[in-house]
Amino acid sequence: MSPLQPSAALAAAPAVQRVRVLTVNAHKGFSALNRYYVLPELREAVRSENADLVFLQEVLGSHRQHALRHRNWSDVPQYEFLADSLWPEFAYGRNAVYPDGEHGNALLSKYPILRHANLDVSVHGTEQRGLLHSVLALPADCELHTVCVHLGLDERQRQRQLHLLCELLHSLPIDAPVIVAGDFNDWRQRADAVLAECGLNEVFSQAHGRPARSFPARWPLLRLDRIYLRNARAQAPKVMARKPWTHLSDHLPLAVEVLL
Repeated sequence: MSPLQPSAALAAAPAVQRVRVLTVNAHKGFSALNRYYVLPELREAVRSENADLVFLQEVLGSHRQHALRHRNWSDVPQYEFLADSLWPEFAYGRNAVYPDGEHGNALLSKYPILRHANLDVSVHGTEQRGLLHSVLALPADCELHTVCVHLGLDERQRQRQLHLLCELLHSLPIDAPVIVAGDFNDWRQRADAVLAECGLNEVFSQAHGRPARSFPARWPLLRLDRIYLRNARAQAPKVMARKPWTHLSDHLPLAVEVLL
């Protein structure tokens, strides 16, 4: 018999029951207050979690001045450096462009990414923001939708962006599993009510009654980072609140097992 093509082999494989998710604001590869370049250490920490999917915010595609200043600067985009050999698939959505470079959101995946698109949700006169929507192929002919999120600092801007996120979700198959994760900058904790209208439930809110404290990393007070699910269940949501994570960004990462 001839070997199965990758798509055929994937369809014939047993269905995936759970997916481990990690969301990290990479802070462009620098520690809090930009004191140290820590991308190599961040890669080792991300690898140690062995997540199936890694949602990244504030990840650099390029930066000419940083490349000149730091001897160990990566020759490839930061999301590709972080993916290394563990995540053969990755998607990137460029949000902000400036004279020296660019940054945006990214998804690292152990499953094939069928397609992805970056939805520009920037509001006039404010920072550039985007929603990175990816469609993944899971075994047993299942499609998983993911959205990597980084919302604005202004409340009115965030409300508009949350409604744009809901519009995106309303366009997806109603029975498809969906994971939405990232930095929502929602320090007033208003996102849960808005996103409940489009079927999303936040994993820490369901487990503990409120989103997790994730900012600033060393003394977390604000509940800015989130993981939302639709047509899936959460198990053991966790804040990565110990070293080395407290020294690798200004945000603490979040992790969860997603049951499909």
